[in-house]
Amino acid sequence: MTSRREFLKKTANATAGVLFTGCPLLDAAHAQQKPPVKRREVSVGGRRVKTIDVHSHCVIPEAMDLMKQTPNGEVRGQMQNVIVFEERLASMNEQGIDIEALSINPSWYRFDRDMVAKIIQIQNEKLAELCAVHPDRFVAFASLALQFPDLAVQQLETAVKKYNLRGAAIGGSVAGEEFADAKFHPVWAKAEELGVLLFIHPQSTPELNKRFKGNGWLSNTIGNPLDTTLALSHLIMEGTLDKFPGLKICAAHGGGFLPSYAPRWDHACAVSPPNCDPNIKLKKKPTEYLRQLYFDTLVFTPEMLRHLIAHVGVSQLVIGTDHPIPWAEHAIDHVLNTPGLSDADKVSILQGTAAKLLGIKL
Repeated sequence: MTSRREFLKKTANATAGVLFTGCPLLDAAHAQQKPPVKRREVSVGGRRVKTIDVHSHCVIPEAMDLMKQTPNGEVRGQMQNVIVFEERLASMNEQGIDIEALSINPSWYRFDRDMVAKIIQIQNEKLAELCAVHPDRFVAFASLALQFPDLAVQQLETAVKKYNLRGAAIGGSVAGEEFADAKFHPVWAKAEELGVLLFIHPQSTPELNKRFKGNGWLSNTIGNPLDTTLALSHLIMEGTLDKFPGLKICAAHGGGFLPSYAPRWDHACAVSPPNCDPNIKLKKKPTEYLRQLYFDTLVFTPEMLRHLIAHVGVSQLVIGTDHPIPWAEHAIDHVLNTPGLSDADKVSILQGTAAKLLGIKL
């Protein structure tokens, strides 16, 4: 196996063209055709702030090609994340995003062991190559084959120790299996041991597809936040967060619906004991676990952001744009213009918490 030092040496000597063909956002073939967009420099209270976006996506063409070899509807739609490198930088510069933490939406949880091992290796290596060449603009989350927890443990350790990836991006469940299942505990134990962040990005809730039909893209607008709500709820209510108190988890889209209605969880077992497991004795009220989780700011309005802060604390928030999907094209101003935030609060959200979680030296 290639050592991390050998890998980094090889990467440093690689040509930009070879690297950029590994991921559509890396393709710099036309980088000189357009003048560069001047980077917006964000300041708070007269202090330059290096902004960090924890929620941004790309895809790796080689991995996509492998996935297309096996019939699987989950892969469809991902190619909207195909953009060229200079366009990504131009957009980041325009928005005032200094660093992006790249992730790939999991669409491989139903593949067999040999196939998924190849997919994950390609994705993690290509992401590592990009980040090694452009460490001032990108870090990345590893991909994991969670359907094979023993393999996922190995992949996470390799990704962190060899490739310098900053954690892992995971779905809201593993092909319908909840994260609270004991079979996944070795993965959470390894993430806790390594001290790295797990970024939960939902994959909708396909069992409700019939009800999602109609106007409004409900499979996304409802299905995605619902998927995250279910994932976090199981982690809390099944006692998984008690078993792994040092586990660092960040939930996309402001944590879905959970932060907006979490007090209901506090009352559930008292109202209906037969629907609760008497063997699970949580160490805290369900709402209290929200303050050990992290959430991105993709909640659209200042009032929603203030509401989220009231429930989870300003220290638990990081920027999330969903780039290149145009959900939040003014994520920086969303934070800067939210009433009631102190300069220290804004700096915490824009850079401080994310830098700490991702091991970024400012």
